[in-house]
Amino acid sequence: MSRTVFTLDEDLTLALRLADAADAISRERFLAQDLVVEAKPDRTPVTDADKAIERAIIDLLGKERSEDFMLGEEFGDQSGTVAEHAIGTADHPHRQWIIDPIDGTANFLRGVPVWATLIALAIDGDPVIGVVSAPALGKRWWAAADNGAWVDESGDPLSSLPLPDGLAGILSTPIEARPEPRRLKVSGVATLADASLSYNSLQQWDQAGYLDELVALSRQVWRTRAYGDMWSYMLLAEGVLDAVAEFDLKPYDMAALIPIVREAGGRFSSVDGHNDCWHGTALATNGHLHNDFLGALTR
Repeated sequence: MSRTVFTLDEDLTLALRLADAADAISRERFLAQDLVVEAKPDRTPVTDADKAIERAIIDLLGKERSEDFMLGEEFGDQSGTVAEHAIGTADHPHRQWIIDPIDGTANFLRGVPVWATLIALAIDGDPVIGVVSAPALGKRWWAAADNGAWVDESGDPLSSLPLPDGLAGILSTPIEARPEPRRLKVSGVATLADASLSYNSLQQWDQAGYLDELVALSRQVWRTRAYGDMWSYMLLAEGVLDAVAEFDLKPYDMAALIPIVREAGGRFSSVDGHNDCWHGTALATNGHLHNDFLGALTR
């Protein structure tokens, strides 16, 4: 009989192994001249790398966690039919892996290095483990409930890019000089006037009907930038940004981000205040500013 009970340490170890498998595929396909790109029914792009990564994760989970459920962006639910239901209901599987094989597919296919594989484990609908692996940036972030949030910056971002003969050896960082993982902590900024906000894109806020609110916020905060995708949330967890907000999201866009933001000392909710990944929007802050941003955005 297969095991059905695992510790968070065991699950985190597996999540990091899943990220290793994903990185091996994405590194090989990034900037590939024969990359296959298709349009999904919602007109968003998908590449052969997205599909290959998610299939590899499905296969590994089938071997390592055969009793668990999974929700992925490309192939939907595995071992069940549960997808997007309100948290707190009996509809959530007890254990569900939530996967975005490449967050930032548009960046990936255009050669922009800001993309990552997102891996989360949710227990009864609440993400308790998150891994964000961005090999083209040479960084990987992760967190498990009550165990802190961490970043490993020892990867070589240039190893994903084609370099002239001999240059890779000159530019790569010697193993003995690479840093140990460091613990993450959000900023201590406590006033909107001092805050730095990442908003993803004007088009997204406009389509959601929140462009006026964004303009109003831009007049209240210190700085606005559109870093986009997972990177904004990781910069928040590192204490570089103070708030991030987005619309038109799916659970697999958010689930892996939540434990990292929380364990770094921040707060993550929907724009209307639900503390989960099941309501289609995201507001992440350093915690000090969360009520201010909720007040500016909640209708």
